[in-house]
Amino acid sequence: MTDTPEAAKDWRDTVFLPKTDFPMKAGLAAKEPAILERWAKIGLYQRLRAERQGRERFILHDGPPYANGDIHMGHAMNKVLKDIIVRSQTLAGKDAPYVPGWDCHGLPIEWKVEEAYRAKKQNKDEVPVAQFRAECRAYADKWVGVQRAQFERLGVMGDWADPYLTMTYAAEATIVGELLKFAESGQLYRGAKPVMWSPVEKTALAEAEVEYEDIVSTQIDVGFEIVEAPNAPDLVGAHAVIWTTTPWTIPVNQALAYGEAINYVAVEIVSVGEVGSNVEPNVQRLIEAHSAWSGRRFVIAEALVDQFKDRLSKQISLDKGGLFFPVLRAVWNGTGKQLAGAVVRHPMHALGGFFAKPRPMLPGEFVTTDAGTGLVHMAPDHGEDDFLLCKAHGIEPVFAVDGAGLYRADWAWLGGQGSVINKKFVASDGPICSDLRDAGALLAASDDFKHSYPHSWRSKAKVIFRATPQWFIPMDRAEQAERAAPVLTTGDPADLQLGHAQGNGATLRETALDAIGRTRWVPARAENRIRSMVEGRPDWVISRQRAWGVPIALYVHRATGEYLNDPAVNARIVEAFREGGADAWFTADHQALLGSGYDLAEYEPVNDILDVWFDSGSTHAFVVEARFGEGTRANLYVEGSDQHRGWFQSSLLESCGTRGRAPYDAVLTHGFALDGQGRKMSKSLGNVVDPLKVIGESGADILRIWVASVDYFEDVRIGKEVLATASDSYRKLRNTFRYLLGALDGFAEEERVAVEAMPELERYVLALLGQLDAELRSAADAFEFNRYLRALTDFANEDLSAFFFDIRKDALYCDAADSLRRRAYRTVLDTLFHALVRYAAPIICFTAEEVWQARYPSEDGSVHLLEWPELPALPGDDALSTRWAEVRSLRTRVTEAIEPLRREKTVRSSLEAEVSVPALPLDEDALAEAFIVAAVRPGDGVSVSRTDYAKCGRCWRHLPEVSADGGLCDRCDAVVSHG
Repeated sequence: MTDTPEAAKDWRDTVFLPKTDFPMKAGLAAKEPAILERWAKIGLYQRLRAERQGRERFILHDGPPYANGDIHMGHAMNKVLKDIIVRSQTLAGKDAPYVPGWDCHGLPIEWKVEEAYRAKKQNKDEVPVAQFRAECRAYADKWVGVQRAQFERLGVMGDWADPYLTMTYAAEATIVGELLKFAESGQLYRGAKPVMWSPVEKTALAEAEVEYEDIVSTQIDVGFEIVEAPNAPDLVGAHAVIWTTTPWTIPVNQALAYGEAINYVAVEIVSVGEVGSNVEPNVQRLIEAHSAWSGRRFVIAEALVDQFKDRLSKQISLDKGGLFFPVLRAVWNGTGKQLAGAVVRHPMHALGGFFAKPRPMLPGEFVTTDAGTGLVHMAPDHGEDDFLLCKAHGIEPVFAVDGAGLYRADWAWLGGQGSVINKKFVASDGPICSDLRDAGALLAASDDFKHSYPHSWRSKAKVIFRATPQWFIPMDRAEQAERAAPVLTTGDPADLQLGHAQGNGATLRETALDAIGRTRWVPARAENRIRSMVEGRPDWVISRQRAWGVPIALYVHRATGEYLNDPAVNARIVEAFREGGADAWFTADHQALLGSGYDLAEYEPVNDILDVWFDSGSTHAFVVEARFGEGTRANLYVEGSDQHRGWFQSSLLESCGTRGRAPYDAVLTHGFALDGQGRKMSKSLGNVVDPLKVIGESGADILRIWVASVDYFEDVRIGKEVLATASDSYRKLRNTFRYLLGALDGFAEEERVAVEAMPELERYVLALLGQLDAELRSAADAFEFNRYLRALTDFANEDLSAFFFDIRKDALYCDAADSLRRRAYRTVLDTLFHALVRYAAPIICFTAEEVWQARYPSEDGSVHLLEWPELPALPGDDALSTRWAEVRSLRTRVTEAIEPLRREKTVRSSLEAEVSVPALPLDEDALAEAFIVAAVRPGDGVSVSRTDYAKCGRCWRHLPEVSADGGLCDRCDAVVSHG
């Protein structure tokens, strides 16, 4: 012990305080670009490929975004999640290449180029196709460059020097080659059937290009006079009533459908009630029409009579002038089977021609009594059920509505008029309803029916079902028997079995459903979603009436309508695309491509464009297989939940149709990024959170830690408060690393202590680290990085900062430099550093690099070249973990008991407290050290009092050997004495 004069000395110079230049303030927005430049300079991605060559490979195949604008938060979330996965697999020692890509064809890009023409009052259809395609290519190329820089700024590591683009010649050649595989195997046909059509964009749309919005439509009830009824002759002269929310389809009606098991009645309007004279003219016309219907009979489903009556009543409900109350009386009833053979005439039959033809009543399984009248009008041009039922009875589409939504000019009713999606055109006072009203066929019409309706996700305009000649891949047609089973090189027996099944006549739907069951879906519930979609999806419409994309490079025989199926011709087509891209088709010497065996005069080249989803669905062929070997498939696809009907499905169908199996082993689905209140982001709401702004202000690591922290299997929120929480988590991790760097200042190998020589606390913390390691491996394997990050931050905050670091700061600062306890602590800190910086690297990639360089500065080194840490072996000691779990529990109780004394200023810190505890899992001195108190005594419960021990002037601990008038404790005295 020192004497009193020495006790007054300032001992700060003798304390081993942590030293580091690593700043507490991150300054990420300024630092991260420099780190990116360094990674590019040392060729980090290329070095990883070279160093991991021959290792187990993990391929996350990138779903291509459209190259048509700055990235948004959905892009950022998706790319960061992919990068975290790729980096975690790289950390696990695998060769995990990442090839980013872009969708460069299709409507999103073409629409933007068209907008420029529209702004100049120009019509793109008047521009030479080669010029227009060149402008689309240039537009896509521009945005590929912009988005590439933005994705790189997020810290996404990949082959940015050689990404894949669907518009490269090699890609376009592969795409057309994949199409021709379908053609050669008989899985392609041209037919006219209703597809979703955008009158604004004048093209067919895929399901994935359609979104549903609530609208208010006009609903009408229309009477079709029955002119023949062999099984119910009493119904001749009655009117079969249909209800529809698409009045514009009435001019294309060709039949009515009934349900055979439905009970129908014929009701007669007995009276229309009393109506005052003060009514508007259009209401008066309805009154007169309904009055004229007195005594007439209307056939509807019995279960829907009341709904029908309500719609009639609603027509003339007046605030003044009276009310219209139709009185109905049933005069006939029977089942739908009695309507077999019945014939009706169109309300506009007087126009002659098409409209004068009798309309048969046909049995339809799809007819229900959920709404309407139980009778459905059939327009095979504009409904799938309509098309199939009419086709089965020899009734074909008439193509009355053109691509712009107008009735064709020669159509007898409303020829040249439209557009059919124009609300005024189809309204209750529009030309369709007015003509039906004048013809005495309109029973009810109101503009108030609310329902969900499909819209183009690009133009936001309503779409229609429209029958047009299109190219289809059938879902339920078995491929030709002569086609051999796909050659698979993965060696997976399940693959071989599936390919064999497809080669032996399985339909595309059957093969796809089988492949879905063999795929890992994350989360597991996603399997039900895509399965239900594939089970119910119609044939795949692969043709588009556009200009920018890969053409359906087929030759159709002018006389037979059959497409040419010649492998030699197909090979020449693919080679032409490889040399000149898809543009080559539009400038081709088609006779040369056909060869001497065919006469071009007999064949018509197809100029329709392939569905862009076929392009992206083929990326596994020109990216995964082309770069990593034929037969290779991706380990994982990662996209938003909307891609169950988009890329996940198109890739599945394309691969199943050409290879007999899925292109992926696993599929991960994430939700969408919403604003802080859980609303969809939109410019109109002013709630868009721009990832580029977040990066510019706070840095990409904050955005990355947000992505990892949320449950991205669901929709997630982002806003100021959410980002503040992410920033707080980041600061805690950064401070942990800062402490480790400072505490390890000057650490040398000769300090290292073997595990078996360490104190219990160090061995316990290493055991906790082992548990963390197992949890992180499990979370990474499950792609649950919110669990991964939570485990990592909880360990750093609770096990380290609030516990281990807190207890051992006394030993770090005040023990002799060569003491076993201090050396053991620093040895564990070194192990923790090497483990934690690796664990954190996939998530906060920039900060992990900064931390690593702060300790191991190097011109060409990187934390991202490292692999998963190898932890020191620990002897199994369940008693150790049990004992320290009890210590921690007691420590919490002691801390809570000290707090009231601290508030009362009885003690200023825990070092001034003596405590009694009911059990002593360690000896009294070890517990005092763990609790950071002056002394621990056994007692009946937890109690606290102020100690009488004096305070050491160097370590500030209150110990019995310290003299009452000040001085040093024995430990500090020995450290100071030995210099």
